[in-house]
Amino acid sequence: MNLPPGFLDELRSRITLSQVVGRKVIWDLKKSNQARGDWWAPCPFHQERTASFHVDDRKGYYYCFGCHAKGDAVTFLREAENLAFMEAVERLAGEAGLAMPERDPKAAERADRLSRLADAMEAAVRHYRLMLRGSAGAEARAYLVRRRLGEGALDRFEIGFAPDDRQGLFKALTGKGLSPEILAEAGLVALPEGGGAPYDRFRGRIIFPIRDARGRCIALGGRALDPAAPAKYLNSPETPLFDKGRSLYNHGPAREAAGKGHPLIVAEGYVDVIALVEAGFAAAVAPLGTAITEDQLRLLWRIAPEPVIALDGDRAGIAAAMRLVDLALPLIEAGQSLRFVLMPEGLDPDDLIRAQGAEAMKALLEKAEPMVNLLWRRETEGRLIDSPERRAALDKRLRTAIARITDPSIRAHYADAIRQLRAGLFGAGPARPAVREQPAGRAGGRQDALPATPLPATRGSLLARAGEGVDEYLQEAIILAILVAHPGLAAEVEHDLDRLDMADMAHEQLRRILLDHAHDPDAARGALAQRAGPALERLAGLAHVRIAPPARPDADAAFALRCLTEEIARLRARRAARAETAEAMADIGGLADEGVTWRLAHAAEARHRAERSSLDDDADMGEDRAALSAGLQRLIDQEVWIKKKR
Repeated sequence: MNLPPGFLDELRSRITLSQVVGRKVIWDLKKSNQARGDWWAPCPFHQERTASFHVDDRKGYYYCFGCHAKGDAVTFLREAENLAFMEAVERLAGEAGLAMPERDPKAAERADRLSRLADAMEAAVRHYRLMLRGSAGAEARAYLVRRRLGEGALDRFEIGFAPDDRQGLFKALTGKGLSPEILAEAGLVALPEGGGAPYDRFRGRIIFPIRDARGRCIALGGRALDPAAPAKYLNSPETPLFDKGRSLYNHGPAREAAGKGHPLIVAEGYVDVIALVEAGFAAAVAPLGTAITEDQLRLLWRIAPEPVIALDGDRAGIAAAMRLVDLALPLIEAGQSLRFVLMPEGLDPDDLIRAQGAEAMKALLEKAEPMVNLLWRRETEGRLIDSPERRAALDKRLRTAIARITDPSIRAHYADAIRQLRAGLFGAGPARPAVREQPAGRAGGRQDALPATPLPATRGSLLARAGEGVDEYLQEAIILAILVAHPGLAAEVEHDLDRLDMADMAHEQLRRILLDHAHDPDAARGALAQRAGPALERLAGLAHVRIAPPARPDADAAFALRCLTEEIARLRARRAARAETAEAMADIGGLADEGVTWRLAHAAEARHRAERSSLDDDADMGEDRAALSAGLQRLIDQEVWIKKKR
């Protein structure tokens, strides 16, 4: 459905964002300024105790300084309740008393069709639940008792039973007015290829309703009672309601539980999920008969940043874990990854909980391993690595895997972790000497190592404070000095400033104060004066700060903003180039290859281009500073130092 121009703007003007968000958060009234429409709360999208989630009613915009979630009222509803775009718009329009535009006939027809399919699924759930309680369900009830599924679990998960009757459901539902075509389209009955009467798809099976995040029944899962059945588990076929690669069993309840702090656990099947929930692990889900897909992985990350994958401890479970590692590597981000629990061999979560209780499962979850450990295990377990050639082959496999990580910082951390694991397997290697050779021809042959700590005469110098990062220290200082002189600019660079970690603790203190009051310059000045006196004195004492024109309070604001954005871009370019260089120099394999050489060259070139933007001699810092800043930003956005895939 296409919305007419201006409809969303009208909707946003009628909605107060804090009212929409307020249903999901508890406001920090000490930090909030209600009169100005400035609200703060702990973020509803990730677990935290501090109020880093900011809502600005005047702009109709929210932003989390912890997980970087951002958007408007429509975005918030979509993320918080997993609604489709049009569903979120319809709900807000209803609250605002704004009539939705007329739907086109085709869209209305499709919506009506989906509604009838959903009605058919609900009718099937009621029928199968009735069958479980009747005389035909005696064997099924006995089976469920043996699996320790009590009445509470049966009701909570709406478990039913499909008797071994070829047309039991078909006759029951068509007798209530549902058409055979709707039953077939919903996947409840099948039509013989050669013609003939439709027959029930589920027969002689325990029935598990599968609901989407909104609570609609979209499919059924069936567990055969007969051990000789061709398929132990059977799911509904894909239908207009059901896409198994984009659905999760127990999605809605798990999302709600994860929002209350429960760890998100991913198991293999329905019974495992039910056992986990009944044991107190309420945020449990399962894929639906297939390996976890990319769409399901993104759904999991929308629920929690680090789902715990609890797979069976057999060969198939381990193989599934390894496939998931390959799927996840290109998608991981800072704070968004997976952890793994490999169950004891021959046990699944249901078996473990029944045999040893919930405490045993909790102990395993507390020992969940990071993904890098699974990667290392895959490449080393069961392999002989007893020669230089085999070690080189291991290094090549690991380099190939790590190269699939798109985030340069995470790649560098993976490389560090792999080096530590490698050192544990092969040994750390010879230590570097603490002295260095004199050039040939000089007297003495060797000289003493440099002091490990600064001498008293230099302990207070800038070099001693900042070490090898003196240039970055000065760039941080210039950025902060401009913002201290012009705190109103913090709102203009809020997003970049939030991502810019400061290497110096005093600088970090200033950055946090400026971010906390980014939208209130007067409050920022007061907080700086009250909380950051020593840091301000130290900043003002730097010669580079004293001579920087944009750091003067009387400097033109537009000029100061251009200089500020340039300095931020230069610092990001320098750090990104350094990170890529460090990764390329990592001694995972011991020998550089063509790709490493390419990355080193381009990292150096990117840094050189960033350095060429140093301050001009003239006091106005150049006539074309805006164009230069834009060019530097393109350099950052394109990440030219990272080798692109061909």
